[in-house]
Amino acid sequence: MQILVDADACPVKQIIVRLAKQREISVPMPHALKGSKFVYENPQARAKDLMDAFRDDTIKGVFCAIGGEDSIRILPYIDYDVIRDNPKVFVGYSDSTISHLIMNKAGLISFYGVTVVVEFGEYVKMFDYTREQVEKILFTNCTGYEIKPSKYWSKDFVPWNPENINMGKELLVDEKGYEVLQGSGVVRGSLLGGCVDVFGMCVGTEIWPSPDGWKDKILLLETSEEKMLPKDLKYALRGLAAQGILEKVRAIVVGKPQEEVYYEEYKEIYKKVLKEYHLKELPIIYNVNIGHAYPTGVLPLGSELEIDIDSKKILLVESPYE
Repeated sequence: MQILVDADACPVKQIIVRLAKQREISVPMPHALKGSKFVYENPQARAKDLMDAFRDDTIKGVFCAIGGEDSIRILPYIDYDVIRDNPKVFVGYSDSTISHLIMNKAGLISFYGVTVVVEFGEYVKMFDYTREQVEKILFTNCTGYEIKPSKYWSKDFVPWNPENINMGKELLVDEKGYEVLQGSGVVRGSLLGGCVDVFGMCVGTEIWPSPDGWKDKILLLETSEEKMLPKDLKYALRGLAAQGILEKVRAIVVGKPQEEVYYEEYKEIYKKVLKEYHLKELPIIYNVNIGHAYPTGVLPLGSELEIDIDSKKILLVESPYE
């Protein structure tokens, strides 16, 4: 499997990844490792890497190296027909929410979670929780697979430095598991969403779905390492509500905040805003291992999920490969 390393603003100069159950070496695209200055100054080159990767029949999957805060700048250079006509695996999170929305517009299922530099490049080893989900969701028919909460979490940050290469993150027991903030029953819907921090720059662009584009979806929301203030989350949620999005979706899946900063405050914001818009019955399941908190899992955007709110269970109804 060859992999496009979408470096965005990544300074890493050499990344070689071997994926579970795949013995073929991955390769970076021509512009991916040219440094932060180059990729910042040449969004058209970054888009060309992406387009060329989709055109290349030898490339089976596209893994982002890291997020990249100005990914929105590649939009003028995207050919949606190329993506639509050459479907393949696309994986990333954070600012790669932009690319996931591009995939959604092109009609592709994509996979939210894991990057080359952070998750595959974890010192000592990849988190067991993350590895299992990569193997199960990306490499098997995962119909009926239950996405369970991680039994542990970490608030450690180990700086990228050769002297830390043997330093693993401290693990803490996560006794909370999934939390239900409101709602009940069983809901089904295809997943759509990503990093809340990124949404503001997408609204009004060609990749931002219309309110009807969110109809009957399960909305995925997670926050970045910037740890947005609770008041900013409140404004973002009100913006979604004002667009008619929150009244269209069937449920909300919320990722664990990184380092659990504002963990309780965010919960209150969700309940407050949903009450303001008379949506107190809309199910919200909280503390899901997706996005910027350690460890993260993998969720297929565009694929159908079933959430049993009362039992706090999340199931993949269909394999993304069917």
